[in-house]
Amino acid sequence: MAELPDLEVFSHILTRMYGGKVLEKVDVEVKKKLNVSAKALKAQVEGHKLAAVKGSGRTLQLHFGEGRVLGLHLMLRGELVALENEQPRFPVLIFYFKGGDGFALTDMQKQATSTLNPPANNVPDAFELNYPSLKKILGGRRTLIETLLMDLKKIRGIGNSYSDEILYHAGISPFSVSGKIPGPEVKKLHKSMPSVLETAIKKIRKENGDELRGELRDFMEIHGKGIMKTKKGEEVLSRENWGKVNLLHKIPGTFA
Repeated sequence: MAELPDLEVFSHILTRMYGGKVLEKVDVEVKKKLNVSAKALKAQVEGHKLAAVKGSGRTLQLHFGEGRVLGLHLMLRGELVALENEQPRFPVLIFYFKGGDGFALTDMQKQATSTLNPPANNVPDAFELNYPSLKKILGGRRTLIETLLMDLKKIRGIGNSYSDEILYHAGISPFSVSGKIPGPEVKKLHKSMPSVLETAIKKIRKENGDELRGELRDFMEIHGKGIMKTKKGEEVLSRENWGKVNLLHKIPGTFA
């Protein structure tokens, strides 16, 4: 699933490639995940310039000016594909701009969601969260910290990939009870969040260039297939094995 760093890079690429261009036509290939009719969507965005593309939590928002915003959530398998000679496979929406350019939102599972003029969301994303706000979110909660970081009602933009990376960077076990994490460790967590995410954005941006590629994970420290040990030689437990660990107090960085 695309997370904040992926969407930040996608938004820059889409703005660079299509920003300022007039959307000539949008084809709605999958209607069930759209919050309005296909006719209503077309009436709102066709014939208007794409002013900007911005990331918002785990969604992309396409701004067509004058309050016309189309939110795209890629869900688990959704992808963005630049139009070439062949029609994209598994299209959900296809955007055609004047001049012949365009891109598609695709999803083999047909779960990618499109929302015209999504309601304002007051939940902060991981870049907007200051230390007092993070401390307040964690305070008194019995939720495991990894679960809380992925709770879109508390913090937006983080999924299981970057929650793992952020907690490792901060030296905090994913088994830690949120409300039991001491203040100094919360400060470490607060510093780790932008550090990990900004590093990821730089690496993804360098790798992608102007191409709308899928999510990149090969630079990660602990979240990735086949990673058995960290660069420091520490054992990396798979999610399947986490449930077998009972003595949580023996895991460094655990606050239970």
